[in-house]
Amino acid sequence: MTSSSTTTRKALSKIACNRLQKELVEWQVNPPTGFKHKVTDNLQRWVIEVIGAPGTLYTNETYQLQVDFPEHYPMEAPQVIFLHPAPLHPHIYSNGHICLVEISWPTWLV
Repeated sequence: MTSSSTTTRKALSKIACNRLQKELVEWQVNPPTGFKHKVTDNLQRWVIEVIGAPGTLYTNETYQLQVDFPEHYPMEAPQVIFLHPAPLHPHIYSNGHICLVEISWPTWLV
């Protein structure tokens, strides 16, 4: 799935909707350092601005992550991809998809 695809996603379950609304409020009140939620009217798709951490190759670089939450979140994991332009990194494909083999959350950015 690409960031521009228009595949049909199933509506969020009530549990997923409640959980995401709670998490969104937490992000707005106390955002993680180096991350900023871009406000949209779509609870099921978040766009997160990520600022590269000081002292890294990505210092002051800004990237965007697209997070698509599935119908049964949090029992199912969201899909997370970098929007264009994606950072140059061995674990990030040119289409923004993140290789999850041998990598955890991209701490090299924050």
